[in-house]
Amino acid sequence: MKSIAKASLLAAALLSPLSLSASQAEEKKDFKVCWTIYAGWMPWGYISESGIMKKWADKYDITVEVTQFNDYIESINQYTAGEYDACAMTNMDALSIPSGGGVDTTVLIAGDYSNGNDGLILKEGGDLASIKGQNVNLVELSVSHYFLARALESVGLSEKDITVVNTSDADMLAVYDNADITAVATWNPMLSEILSTKKGEMVYDSSKIPGEIIDAMMVNTETLADNPALGKALAGAWFEVLALMASDTPEGTAALESMAAASGTDLEGYKAQLAATALFYQPDDLLAFTSDDKLKETMKFVATFLFDHGILGEGAQSAEFVGIEFADGSVFGDSSNVKLRFDNSFVEMAAKGAL
Repeated sequence: MKSIAKASLLAAALLSPLSLSASQAEEKKDFKVCWTIYAGWMPWGYISESGIMKKWADKYDITVEVTQFNDYIESINQYTAGEYDACAMTNMDALSIPSGGGVDTTVLIAGDYSNGNDGLILKEGGDLASIKGQNVNLVELSVSHYFLARALESVGLSEKDITVVNTSDADMLAVYDNADITAVATWNPMLSEILSTKKGEMVYDSSKIPGEIIDAMMVNTETLADNPALGKALAGAWFEVLALMASDTPEGTAALESMAAASGTDLEGYKAQLAATALFYQPDDLLAFTSDDKLKETMKFVATFLFDHGILGEGAQSAEFVGIEFADGSVFGDSSNVKLRFDNSFVEMAAKGAL
């Protein structure tokens, strides 16, 4: 998950925002949702295969096709191009690719934040400060890049003190044994697999920046406005599965085992990944997170990072180029160019048992 590339961003910027919005803004019955492998997104696969998605879709007289992508970037590009109505992605990637490219996007379910699922590994160990002068393999201009910048800040370093080596998430495990690789920044399950080799030490992880790397289900805003049934079905299915995961029942264990197998690990391995994931099992907990003023500061920080790296959007003149609307109606950035919205209404329905 969690990767962006310059070519992908350019492709998104070249798309016509007006044509994208117009193609999706209509009442309809059939919807397409996509996701990629990551601890906090595995419930989407189970939602589909278990029939729970169909149950909730049937309730609202719609169909929802849930598709797993192997390439995270491609899933976001397909969503941005209007081929999918909703897509699992991070807050940072939503702001930079669809929203930065002009596609109005709503954070329907901010399902979790990384609380240790992203990590920085030094192959030879040592403390974080010893990274100075090293090459760091990561997915350039990704959440890993942002995470690295935050790690460096914590010890008074900056990107000029290291060299970023762009490496695909798909290649990270394969290249780790190369002698010229001394440091990597990546996420689970790759992070856990590298650490399991005992060839390296994790010197910084995302638990040091809680609440900043948010993993969400994003929906095209106009599609959602014209088809609230989609939001209700997705939220209903999501919280049903999370309740199952937290139930400590044979059915809950079976669900977790299914998710573990789909992510390439066993039950204990998946539970370890979940332990590093601040998953909001209860709607009220999610509402508290998205209503907290800290979220506003986080998004300002993310927007500044994206602007400083030239990936906030074509023609961005400042970190406030893209307007971000929060659940209380306040806006950071350009209020005439709001393209990312935190909408609590469907999670509030779940909290009230109104779905």
